[in-house]
Amino acid sequence: MTIKIKNLTFKTIIGVLKFERLKKQKVIINLKAKYIYKNNNYINYVELNQLIKNRLQQKKFELLEDAINDIISQIVTKYPTIKKLKLEITKPDILKDCQVSISKKWGVKKN
Repeated sequence: MTIKIKNLTFKTIIGVLKFERLKKQKVIINLKAKYIYKNNNYINYVELNQLIKNRLQQKKFELLEDAINDIISQIVTKYPTIKKLKLEITKPDILKDCQVSISKKWGVKKN
């Protein structure tokens, strides 16, 4: 099975610049996860959504790299049936002429 969360949008403190530490800014989260579904062992997308949102809002990360690594770690620990995961964090308003994103893939590699 594959679960996707598209365009989860909320405000949080994230970034290293002085003004980023003072005022919340919008972030957009996209996630795609492949997991094993059997015996009614599903992934609750409401809980997954809330885990991502809570983690970013509580930790107030400076670096997107630290945020993405932490969130992936939390997700794969809570949902061990996940075999592949791609997470993207976008800061749409940080620069006037573009959106800035970071993404990371995690997963079990096949030989």
